[in-house]
Amino acid sequence: MFDRLFGKRAAGASHGGPLAGLSVPSSAGVLSCRVLDPVHEPVRQAEFVVSDTAGRKVLAGETDPYGTVLATVPAGEYRVAVTSEGYTPYHGGAVVAEGRHQGLGDVLLQVAPQPQLPEPGDWEIDPAHSQIGFTARHIGLARIHGRFNSFAGAVRIAERMERSAMHVVIDAASIDTGVQMRDDHLRSGDFLDVGAYPTMEFFSERFVHRGGSRWAVTGALTLHGVSRTVTLDTQYLGLGNGLEGETRGACRATTELHREDFTLTWQTLLARGIAAVGSSISIELDVQIVPKKG
Repeated sequence: MFDRLFGKRAAGASHGGPLAGLSVPSSAGVLSCRVLDPVHEPVRQAEFVVSDTAGRKVLAGETDPYGTVLATVPAGEYRVAVTSEGYTPYHGGAVVAEGRHQGLGDVLLQVAPQPQLPEPGDWEIDPAHSQIGFTARHIGLARIHGRFNSFAGAVRIAERMERSAMHVVIDAASIDTGVQMRDDHLRSGDFLDVGAYPTMEFFSERFVHRGGSRWAVTGALTLHGVSRTVTLDTQYLGLGNGLEGETRGACRATTELHREDFTLTWQTLLARGIAAVGSSISIELDVQIVPKKG
């Protein structure tokens, strides 16, 4: 493919082919490949990383809509890694000469084995090995990180995973950003108003497989007395065994909330008109579940 584009000329050649105008420094060359799935269809937005022999990253990016990687790099020896959700990673090597095109040809990704799903039945979140965290923008510059220290949850795994359900209850007063004065303000009527709304709840009956280990878990989040539909972008990490031999399942999940959607509208502006607290809140969850006792 790329040989037809470049012909037999150097990467910086001035005649022939649609890439004839490509400007390549005299000390560099061009590295290329095309990433395909097992049926030889292009893999879009596959992530690639090119590193030198010392393991230092030289460049990184994503394949284009045709599964193509095309990069100008200093002449030298490189390691190339290509990954995409649901596929086994590819690792290869390449030597790029000055003024030359080094094509790796077609990189064929194989479908990765799927992690075993939890057995059908009732499971519960293990709070000691789970975390519900959040990140908010502060004065348009820094990020404030926090978490909720007290929560409980149950997951009912169905015969078909798509029919499973989960219910999580969070103690709003357990918010913790590491600064007592700030936490007291977040618990007040300006924000969570924990006296009137002591808990936050998430309930879902919709698990949608997005391919590979990715799932979308969609449900109703009730916060500050308001319920909104929220989707957790979830990566299922598989099953393992704890120190006492117990079976554990694990996942990571993220979503983004907007304070105004839940009538959390308190705001103050700095002298330059910058909001003290950003409107978007990033939520990050690391969850382990264990079979429910009894």
